[in-house]
Amino acid sequence: MSYIKIVIKAFRAPDDVAACQKFVDGHMKVLKIYGITMITSANIEWFEDSNTYVILVESEDGEKVYGGARVQVAGGKYELPIEKAVKDMDITIHQQIQKYAEAGTAEFCGLWNSREVAGLGIGSMYLGRAAVAITEQLQLTTLFGLCAPATVKNSARVGFEIATFLGNNGTFYYPKEDLIATAVIINNTTTLETADPEEREIIFDLRKNLQQHKEEIGPKGRILDVVYDLKIPNLNK
Repeated sequence: MSYIKIVIKAFRAPDDVAACQKFVDGHMKVLKIYGITMITSANIEWFEDSNTYVILVESEDGEKVYGGARVQVAGGKYELPIEKAVKDMDITIHQQIQKYAEAGTAEFCGLWNSREVAGLGIGSMYLGRAAVAITEQLQLTTLFGLCAPATVKNSARVGFEIATFLGNNGTFYYPKEDLIATAVIINNTTTLETADPEEREIIFDLRKNLQQHKEEIGPKGRILDVVYDLKIPNLNK
């Protein structure tokens, strides 16, 4: 696969439940490939959560889903995934999230990409950029995440820093005792001074031009024809 055309779109979860189901089906397939059968993402309560925004990567005709992520805004009906994940290990997590929620915070979560597009940067680059880009529309000042070891470095590129005020200097044994997860935060989603300069420029361009069509070069030199559709419909309803 040397050339691929993809659409990266953002929407509020309840506005497109069918697309949410495609998101979960794709995510479950990936997890099953790796032998993970107790799948928490099968919990679909967020389908009807007006505080959850979905970023979906799909083929131009919408027939294939290549990956996705969610941005769940704090202060809604449900706890953030990071709260559920670490509350037994850090009882301050709810208090911390509530504090940041006063000025607008959310969690970047549920990140996945299919094996079909492995190595193209969809999970490692494009979804992170898109998630940080839409924080302006959502009037967020900060953004949390919970990273596996392999994703910490890419998260740092778009502005995430280790949330040392949580857990053991930001780390937790999760989802089981032999695996380490790292809590991360972007402390200023407006200025993104902690992001790599190149990434910051790309994200600012996405914010300025939420709907654009551009040719991207993936990490392994493969060409992607990308249609960005990051203007969230019905945002003020």
